[in-house]
Amino acid sequence: MLESLEINNFRCLKEFKIPSLKRINLFTGKNNTGKSSILEAIAIYATKGNLQLIGQLLDERGENIQLNEKNSVENNLKIFSSLFTDRIIGFDSENTISIGEIENTASEENKLPSNTITLRFVKYTDDDGQRFVTKIKTLFEQNGEDDIIGDVYKLGIEIGNGDTNKIFPLEDTERIFRYGIGFNHRSLFNSRTLQYVRGRNIDSENNSQLFDNIALTDKEQNVIDSLKIIEPATERIAFVGEDTRKRVAVIKLSDSQKVLSLKSMGDGINRVLTMILALVNADNSFLLIDEFENGLHYTIQEQLWKIIFLMSQRLNVQVFATTHSNDCIETFESVLNSSGNTQAGKLIRLDNKNGTIIPVEFDAKDLEIINRNDIEIR
Repeated sequence: MLESLEINNFRCLKEFKIPSLKRINLFTGKNNTGKSSILEAIAIYATKGNLQLIGQLLDERGENIQLNEKNSVENNLKIFSSLFTDRIIGFDSENTISIGEIENTASEENKLPSNTITLRFVKYTDDDGQRFVTKIKTLFEQNGEDDIIGDVYKLGIEIGNGDTNKIFPLEDTERIFRYGIGFNHRSLFNSRTLQYVRGRNIDSENNSQLFDNIALTDKEQNVIDSLKIIEPATERIAFVGEDTRKRVAVIKLSDSQKVLSLKSMGDGINRVLTMILALVNADNSFLLIDEFENGLHYTIQEQLWKIIFLMSQRLNVQVFATTHSNDCIETFESVLNSSGNTQAGKLIRLDNKNGTIIPVEFDAKDLEIINRNDIEIR
């Protein structure tokens, strides 16, 4: 589990720290305060800076600019600059994205923890010319002298993971896009490192893969029990279809002989299915949920939180979720303050103070007082 979180130079999170995290962490705040950016940063951290995942994140935000082959370096710089605060394209250590836990060694002020993930633009020369650079002849740290780009050095995006650093050349459009941006690789969100539930759209393909992972195990019964939150008559579910990439979820109810399409039963039950499939597939890793309340009536949110608190402890899953909803916050507080859960979670509100994102933390006792007195904290 992440015990703390420090993010630098990533999107709107210029200098962001949360000193302590819990097993269940719920983020709220106004628009453009970085809630989704925190989830993206944790996804990059969990996958150790996987370039394919970074490419998919950029694709989903519409930041994959249409390429002009004559200016591939310029286009790739613009695309990757979307990750950096204020879209700055800089080539020194001050413009490095870093994501990881807070370093506790006060005597080594500039040292990053060994598991911190870093991304930065670099100017370099290399010896091998492979799809990523493993032998660095010279790495230039300073900005300037842009008129000699291509004559003396190349441009790349460097991804660091502890003591391992790889540079992906930005002038090689085919390679950078084959191994990163534009490469459809859904299994990155169906992996041992994390599960990521988006705020919109039910990913039927991903759900079918996740269901295959737990079919005929105790976890399948956990999924069925969770669907009973919305439809108490749920007896069985399955994914059917000849094309493995287009299978659809169907449900068998105990009071009917018919098999129904789950999609026909509304967004709520499909959203619950997506969350629970992600949860039971996230053993010993992270579950990220963007806009928890989407498609869910407030009357079922408390029951869903109960399942998430219980199963995350049982499966050793750390949960990070976002919300705009008072109902979500109230039901989260109710479950957090139930027996055995008071130390398991916290709410973190993100405030924008003159362009700097500040986290304000609320524990179980704080939330109980806030809800009892109907105080607005979103």
